[in-house]
Amino acid sequence: MKRGITVLVSVSILAAVGYFTASKWAIRHETIRFHDASRDNRLVEVAVAVRRDKEMQAEAGMIKLPVAILNHGNTVKFTEYSFLANVLAARGYMAVSIQHDLPTDAPMVTKVGEPYVGRLPQIQRGVANIRFAVEQMRQLQPNADYDHLTMVGHSMGGDISMYFAKQYPDDVRKVVTLDNLRVPFVTDGKFKILSFRSKDPHFKTDPGVIPSDDVCEKEGITVVNTDFQHNDMRDTGPDDAKSSIQAMLDKFLADSDSASDIGPVQTKTPLLDPGPVAPYAPVGKTMTPAKPLTH
Repeated sequence: MKRGITVLVSVSILAAVGYFTASKWAIRHETIRFHDASRDNRLVEVAVAVRRDKEMQAEAGMIKLPVAILNHGNTVKFTEYSFLANVLAARGYMAVSIQHDLPTDAPMVTKVGEPYVGRLPQIQRGVANIRFAVEQMRQLQPNADYDHLTMVGHSMGGDISMYFAKQYPDDVRKVVTLDNLRVPFVTDGKFKILSFRSKDPHFKTDPGVIPSDDVCEKEGITVVNTDFQHNDMRDTGPDDAKSSIQAMLDKFLADSDSASDIGPVQTKTPLLDPGPVAPYAPVGKTMTPAKPLTH
């Protein structure tokens, strides 16, 4: 794969609209509150997006849902990336967005010269949140593949995603970042990486984060240079930015799933697949399950 792909906005929007309006099947959204007893009963809130038909198949033991973990940017809420969660859910993934920081957390203090400009404690906290949330979701939805995660993150969330992949490479299947600035890419070729880069004078990527063209080509890393601003890459961003990112993310998922030995859906008998899902189909109100796991 070549580095420096430029997003073609008009083509991407048409592709995204055509794909996501192709099916009547809806995506279910749910918010769940967990508490981590090992960290002073810390609240770890997650938003889950999953196709209803795929979830029913998983509950019947017919498939195992692939799992994607979404990580938000600094000061951004975990609920502000539904445009990504819906693409993943439409592809048959169970998308789990995690809230990493709380109002009671100490403010982040950056300092040049320290690892990741002083953000290592917050990144490590995010990793701990991911590991805890995954174990809680394993109990709620056991028929999902938690051993081959797809990590997705914007900005600080992209750094958390890449750091998690570096620490637990055997648990990661793919990594998708949107303008992560601090943590260098993993370059051992163990998993595919897709990264969208902004054209924003106020958000500069640290030296050494993005590998050279040759390394990207060799290790299966796709870097997409866009004309979007750093903060365009979330739900509040312009529609053309979100549609373009959706289209390329969907293609990346389709290509990497078909090329992988671990398919996104594993079945013992052939199943009818209703196809893609319109990401903004009405699904009712977000709700908390009757029996959330708490400690």
